[in-house]
Amino acid sequence: MSLVHGIVATGAAVVARILTWGAVALSSELFGSTLRHTPSSREIALTFDDGPNPAVTPQLLELFDLYSVRATFFLIGKFAHSCPELVKEISMRGHLIGNHSYTHRNLFIRSPAGIREELSRCQDAIAAVTQAEPPRWMRPPYGFRSPLLQGECRRVGIRGIVMWSKICSDWKPQPPQQLIEKLSGVARLDRPHGDIVVLHDGDHHALGGDRHHVVAALEHWLPRWRDAGMEFVTIESSSASETSATVRSSRA
Repeated sequence: MSLVHGIVATGAAVVARILTWGAVALSSELFGSTLRHTPSSREIALTFDDGPNPAVTPQLLELFDLYSVRATFFLIGKFAHSCPELVKEISMRGHLIGNHSYTHRNLFIRSPAGIREELSRCQDAIAAVTQAEPPRWMRPPYGFRSPLLQGECRRVGIRGIVMWSKICSDWKPQPPQQLIEKLSGVARLDRPHGDIVVLHDGDHHALGGDRHHVVAALEHWLPRWRDAGMEFVTIESSSASETSATVRSSRA
């Protein structure tokens, strides 16, 4: 009997490890395909989570206008509801808006109804402000996926899940120079694909988060990336079901 219990326990541990890997590993597509890079090494997709943030997002918008950058902002629904004018400004300046859930809860441990509520409330909050179609792309909080997520995305009209190829822990307080150094690996032409970079213009705990190091790092890198011939692109869908979609160039 102890042998049977041992086998069961070992099997359960293996299943748990597989599920954990499927939920959190960047390269995992166990629970469905995701978008993790741009199709060309000359393309950079700058993406921002946890906004809108009145303390930082307007600075980024001004900086992006200066360098003709188009970016993708994955917004938290409750913050979009609180900052409608800022959401309008993001959209009016030609940036793409994505869904980052309504309250930034861990969707891996939510029921189907719970996931659907987080996604649909965020969709509704953004669409009510922009008076346009709701987002077609989403990024799960913490990057955690579950076997239920892709199905619930389809149910609320979301076409794909966006992950990243470069993450810099920029949600942690740090000197700008530290983040500048972390971003030095972006824009390498010796790879077949380009980077989707995840940064944070907000703090999911509350509005007003300090992200001055993010602004400073981009002030450093944007002119250098531009002078190196890099192209700034947004995440954009070309299919209702495939996340190997193309991205739309900001120089179109």
